[in-house]
Amino acid sequence: MTMHKPDAPTSAFYERGATPFFASQYDQRLHYCLYVPRGLEDAAAPLVVVQHGTSRGAASYRDRLRGFADSHGAVVLAPLFPAGLVDPGDLHNFKFIAYEGIRFDNALLAIVDEVAERFPVAPDRFYLHGFSGGGQFAHRFLYLHPDRLAAVSIGAPGRITQLDDTLPWWLGTRDVEARFGRRIDLEAVRRVPVQMVVGSDDVETWEINNPGESNWMDGAEKTGTTRIERLRTLERNFVAHGIDVTFDVVPGVAHRGSLVLPTVETFFGRLIDATRSITR
Repeated sequence: MTMHKPDAPTSAFYERGATPFFASQYDQRLHYCLYVPRGLEDAAAPLVVVQHGTSRGAASYRDRLRGFADSHGAVVLAPLFPAGLVDPGDLHNFKFIAYEGIRFDNALLAIVDEVAERFPVAPDRFYLHGFSGGGQFAHRFLYLHPDRLAAVSIGAPGRITQLDDTLPWWLGTRDVEARFGRRIDLEAVRRVPVQMVVGSDDVETWEINNPGESNWMDGAEKTGTTRIERLRTLERNFVAHGIDVTFDVVPGVAHRGSLVLPTVETFFGRLIDATRSITR
């Protein structure tokens, strides 16, 4: 894909710092914004993708990661997958990867490629964090594209997909190849550093125990009642498949994605620093 290069120097100003939202050239219904440190000199800076949840707070997450980006020489990418695509009442489209002909995993990969054409990032592998609905997307994306991830941070998903070929998607992975045209490469998944993160007070259940709604499948209740219990179930499932997990419980925090970000920053920061020390 050939991207238009904005005229310098006026447009170039908006390609550093907190950028505007851009329409994806892959699908202009989908958007993204970035934070690019103004003093960035690295020609292949680490790319940190933060996937919003149901409320679509993409810019808020991006802004909260500015200090991290500055201190680690990283670029932050925040996709925006709007609610109401096709169905005006829909809230959950991206969480389950495919929706009404839209493949949100492929959309994210296309956005990463677009960003790499205009910004000095390393596009081959990126760091992915998502909280709540974003945590749902993050671990399902891991199953399909482990080769593109430098690390993944799975924050407080209300509904989980276990590596279990006896259960249908999205409770399990029985029909992944038929749905997505990709097999799960378990060896590749095992190579991705995984963090699971949740607040110690994340115990409200009204949103995640809702039989009959569009984001419910019977059997979800068997994975636990709270987000903490469900994330522990996912942890046990990962460990049983030989996947190492860093499980972080943030004291005194309820279902607040912004308040777990410092723990995510520590996890990603340590990995970025270690990678840089190896390549020097």
